[in-house]
Amino acid sequence: MYSHDTYGLGHIRRSRAIANALVAAHGDVSVLIISGSALAGSFNFAPGIDFVHVPGVAKSENGSYASANLRLDVSEVTAIREALIRQTAESFRPDIFIADKEPAGFRGELVPSLKLMGNMGTRRIIGVRDVLDSPEIIRAEWHDKGAIRVMTDHYDDVLVYGSEEFYRPLDGIPLPADMHSRIVYTGYLRRSVPGGSSGIRYPRSTKGPFILVTTGGGADGAGLIDWVISAYEADPDIPLPSVITFGPFLSNAQRTHFLERIERLPKVDAIVFDPKIERLMSRATAVVAMGGYNTFCEILSFDKPALLMPRSRPRQEQLIRASRASALGLVQMLLDPIEQGETSRDPLVMAQALTALRDQPAPSQVASPGLLDGLPRIASYIAPHFMPQAGTMASIGLGG
Repeated sequence: MYSHDTYGLGHIRRSRAIANALVAAHGDVSVLIISGSALAGSFNFAPGIDFVHVPGVAKSENGSYASANLRLDVSEVTAIREALIRQTAESFRPDIFIADKEPAGFRGELVPSLKLMGNMGTRRIIGVRDVLDSPEIIRAEWHDKGAIRVMTDHYDDVLVYGSEEFYRPLDGIPLPADMHSRIVYTGYLRRSVPGGSSGIRYPRSTKGPFILVTTGGGADGAGLIDWVISAYEADPDIPLPSVITFGPFLSNAQRTHFLERIERLPKVDAIVFDPKIERLMSRATAVVAMGGYNTFCEILSFDKPALLMPRSRPRQEQLIRASRASALGLVQMLLDPIEQGETSRDPLVMAQALTALRDQPAPSQVASPGLLDGLPRIASYIAPHFMPQAGTMASIGLGG
């Protein structure tokens, strides 16, 4: 089984949604997730799902990689991961394998297992989110990694977790015609409020109307958080209060600095991390976020007016998604002036945008039918590929 998970929470959260849907739809299915995420166990998984954890690797802002915890060179860590993946495939013998985003895995670590599972008769599926990056960047990156050849030679199906009318993420990749014919657009992955207690004490402001400010894992969210805080510092008359979720990967120094400022603001509260963020989002009046895939699915699922401030580096994924969603009227977008070459962010610009959220229409007023049908479509799509003579087991791979 397989996972990349070198940055943030996006891949484990997307795969969690798919895994939970599969065991709900197919009562005798077991899903085994190989993950390098240190936080995989923090999330709510249904019975029938388990993990194999491989040593983590971490991606820096400049795009380079290193071992996350072991005092080993990244090539040594990759060799360990590759061996663990292959051993798991040999033992588990999955009927279905679903890899998330990276056809070859981290530094090609998935290729030996793909060949092995092909010989076993495993149905190998590559799943990609609605937007990967700009077409020219993805084309060059996948060519350099050998991912195009791996995708062509070792995968039976391609699932795109989005809408063809919204965006076609593989158009820039030179795939053979027969591979293009195997691309299936599932729709976005609808999210629901998880069961059980949250384990988080929410601020008092969540008992009334409020804005949820979320940056996902938080590693690249300091700019958005700073701009929101500065807006309340500059304009105490913003009508709705905000609750900021920092994310587990925001640095301790940044978190401490933000908390010192928040303590002086009666309309701003903060929590560090909520693995059941869906619960808080369902309560919110509106959402401010950066525009990652999972957050976008949640905004659509809970039908929340939203303001997106996408990052454009090191990938243009969020910028492309937010621009397209804004053009369709699903959300509003505010570009980060510092990413545009300016030296500062105007607090009053953000204050005006936060104020406007109170009267902004919900996404459902313009959303197309079937936009959120991804999970049942995935469950139905894979059903014919279980092998009764081998048991019914599915494996979910989390890509980078």
